[in-house]
Amino acid sequence: MIWIIPAVIVLLVFWLIGIFNSLVRLRNTRQNAFADIDVQLRQRHDLVPQLVETVKGYATHERELLTRVTEARTAAMGATTIDEKIRTETQLSSALQGLKVSVEAYPDLKANQNFLQLQEELSDIENKLAAVRRYFNAATTEYNTGIETFPSNLIANSFGFHRETMFDLGQDRVSMEEPPKISFN
Repeated sequence: MIWIIPAVIVLLVFWLIGIFNSLVRLRNTRQNAFADIDVQLRQRHDLVPQLVETVKGYATHERELLTRVTEARTAAMGATTIDEKIRTETQLSSALQGLKVSVEAYPDLKANQNFLQLQEELSDIENKLAAVRRYFNAATTEYNTGIETFPSNLIANSFGFHRETMFDLGQDRVSMEEPPKISFN
């Protein structure tokens, strides 16, 4: 009889440790998923200046748009937290979308081999970004579910685990989820 109470306490402690460790694993999986996004974002950041320079030669009166793309890239590269990166990358995606629309007015540019190659690389990066973004959002959903369900929410609240944001594209979600289209017209 004396052993029952200590045994229950030991089991309870191990159970609490198991829940805590599970929450830590979920948090780490989410952070790892964002690291995958960071790799793709770095590739996109490296590609943007080349794309802007190529377009500059053809679209000299589109300076405001090119400046917006460059500023959005700079802001995205300077973001330090996951939330900042999500916000600034959404702005960069929007600026790149505007650049794609603007390019339609320049048939010579659309036929330029360098531009076509850059556009193809950007399309590939955007497709990879969409895939890693889906993985990140799945990891975030799993983490958020883990910290919000009973009884793990008791442990989560006690140790400072909090709900995390998804990598959401906001109002541009439908247009951004589509891979960039490359036209050879």
